[in-house]
Amino acid sequence: MSERIILDDAAIQRTITRIAHEILEYNKGTEDLVLLGIKTRGAFLAHRIQEKINSIEQQLVPTGTIDITHFRDDIDKVTQQSNAHPFDISVDINDKVVVIIDDVLYTGRTVRASLDAILLHSRPIKIGLATLVDRGHRELPIRADFVGKNIPTARDESVSVYLDEIDDRNAVVIE
Repeated sequence: MSERIILDDAAIQRTITRIAHEILEYNKGTEDLVLLGIKTRGAFLAHRIQEKINSIEQQLVPTGTIDITHFRDDIDKVTQQSNAHPFDISVDINDKVVVIIDDVLYTGRTVRASLDAILLHSRPIKIGLATLVDRGHRELPIRADFVGKNIPTARDESVSVYLDEIDDRNAVVIE
């Protein structure tokens, strides 16, 4: 299986910087801003964006993770009825501007599940979406507010995001 590198380490770092600036413009600063990264790679990207915002604004934006496992529409409904709190963050996200962060936006089903999880447990002022890669092929009417790179793909292609924190390399590739 051959791979084509779409973003290398330097390109990912530039993209994180741009997304951090765009989030700050969107929110007009850091007030009431919260970042929620979708497990697994979205959580690492959220922390990278948090660090970048901190270096720009000298403000540490509350950042956490969201686990959408029990909110997916492709698992048994009985399992979905879990009362487990789907996000792990040290602040209350009610009345906050929440930005969901994911690595790849594809069909939109992961984002829909994260919206369900957030709205079941809280009422933010506004919810935005940031993604490193938008590969198209949406099945739901969902679009990202902040996109690192739009990559037109065929359905039979695979987009993989590799991050140092778990993969020992930084790259976005099409396989």
